[in-house]
Amino acid sequence: MPQHRSPAARRPRTRGPALVALASVVLLALAWWASEPWRAPARTYPVTTADLVSARAALATLPELAEEPPTQYSRERFGTPWADVDGNGCSTREDVLARDLAEARTDDDGCTVLAGTLDDRYTGRVLPFRRGPTTSARVQIDHVVALADAWRTGAWDWDDARREQLANDPANLLAVDGPTNEDKGAQDASTWLPPYAPFGCQYAVLRLQVRAAYGLALVPGERGALERALGRCEVAEITVTGEALRH
Repeated sequence: MPQHRSPAARRPRTRGPALVALASVVLLALAWWASEPWRAPARTYPVTTADLVSARAALATLPELAEEPPTQYSRERFGTPWADVDGNGCSTREDVLARDLAEARTDDDGCTVLAGTLDDRYTGRVLPFRRGPTTSARVQIDHVVALADAWRTGAWDWDDARREQLANDPANLLAVDGPTNEDKGAQDASTWLPPYAPFGCQYAVLRLQVRAAYGLALVPGERGALERALGRCEVAEITVTGEALRH
């Protein structure tokens, strides 16, 4: 006689645990995507032939730090942070945010940047910026040549006006990822270059432009690091400062 299985025996094996696990993975992936800053498409940052030649000339002629300054660095010696040195009514920080953020939106005062999007050169990520007590610091303004680094390599011997000029010079300022800026601190190129390698060449060019413009020395080990970065440059007829940094 044929055997009859009970209804329970004919019931298909449950897939509940597997479906729950799959759903959990999907939810975790969506949560990561929502919280992780977007990755920008892979890109390069070419420099002009003229800028590369100028950077190499500066690299060959800038002196190397021979001795430490006689006095310690103090931020106050570089003037009021983000002073309105160009007289446009906006602080330097707001000027740089407005320059470097795409679709920057300002407050009614025409200065305070409330929101925008940063194509971050230091990490290769696209970072949303929203002004607020817990969000503003996600995008910070970096001194390409840090002020403590500048002090050590020659600024200690300047007058206060020249130090304030360097602290607010747009050629020495970039809006960047906040945590990466904090990791950099006051390091020079001998110990720190942008984690996003494609920007390494332009970063080296910018550092050398600032050092040459202000007559700042190189620290030991920096010449070799900058030489290696310049060796990886891609050359194209674009401008790496001024208008190019506004986009």
